[in-house]
Amino acid sequence: MTRYIFALSFLFLFTFSNAQEKKRARDYGIEIGVMASGNLNTITDVPGVKVGHQTLIKGDSVRTGVTAILPHSGNIFQNKVPAAIYIGNGFGKLAGISQVQELGNLETPIILTNTLSVPMGIQGTVKYTLALEGNENVQSVNAIVGETNDGYLNDIRGMHVSENDVIAAIENAKTGIVPEGNVGAGTGTVAFGFKGGIGTSSRKLPESLGGYTVGVLVQTNFGGVLTINGAPVGKELEQYPFSSAIKKSDGSCMIVVLTDAPLDARQLERVAKRAMMGLAKTGGIASNGSGDYVIAASTAESMRIPYQTREKFDTGDVLRNDHMSSIFMATIEATEEAIINSLFMAETSKGKDGHTIQQLPMEKVIPILQKYGVIK
Repeated sequence: MTRYIFALSFLFLFTFSNAQEKKRARDYGIEIGVMASGNLNTITDVPGVKVGHQTLIKGDSVRTGVTAILPHSGNIFQNKVPAAIYIGNGFGKLAGISQVQELGNLETPIILTNTLSVPMGIQGTVKYTLALEGNENVQSVNAIVGETNDGYLNDIRGMHVSENDVIAAIENAKTGIVPEGNVGAGTGTVAFGFKGGIGTSSRKLPESLGGYTVGVLVQTNFGGVLTINGAPVGKELEQYPFSSAIKKSDGSCMIVVLTDAPLDARQLERVAKRAMMGLAKTGGIASNGSGDYVIAASTAESMRIPYQTREKFDTGDVLRNDHMSSIFMATIEATEEAIINSLFMAETSKGKDGHTIQQLPMEKVIPILQKYGVIK
């Protein structure tokens, strides 16, 4: 019995220590930008925001999943939020974009998955929405579903994501800590030639600038020359596009930006554009085959758009343009850090046809960061 207890204790300690090996950028002393992060440094620092994952790992070839982001915990269809979508590069499939661009609002959770599972993302989101109390007479739902192509590690043609997986991701959504790396829609992704995934970060503005929070979540699956807080890591590792004829840079990045600042759709498009600057700072190049989309929304209660109302005019104060520069800066910083976190938290993965993608080699990255003064 003593030997059995010892073995269990050892197994627990081994598992726990392994789980602790993955660290986020700030755990290494990397401070991206100059603004303070939120309490958890995640998109859920924005009050009311929830994130849920459904991770699918089956056999040797299924490496995919679903990630759901909820701007608030109520009935989003009945209480829509101002939103905008910016296309950094349009080689992708983002369902629901035209209505958001036309009306300037979002009426469902934001769903991220793989390229060929966008239809299931729509179906699952619509079924979830129609089943909500208060939506019994609803006959039109504009589901927002984005994607990246995880076909190198995942049997994407098998279309393994189901409607129930989408609904589960939505219903499992929680506030608090957001799992990152090889989870949900990031399970089979590749970024900068290394294992990519889900990453998140946030910024909290000082009270003198409104005290607003900006949160970002990314699904990274794109190429470029990896740069970490200014250090040319990809160049030092000799891992970058076109260094040989077989190294390509195509892929995609989905970026979700949420804030409790009272912004309208026009202003949110301005915010969304800045997220691409954060991507660029990590070395992303928005290559020809990259679908780089930014979805931005305001969660401010004063900005909610009721589905049914007798009021003829929208109400709520909107932040003046002169006070938006700090939000732009927060978006750039949080996007950059979210992308880096997605790499730091990802783990080596073997999938379809024996393909293996290695995690970022921190034993090599840390000395590079020290060389360029990013960390001591």
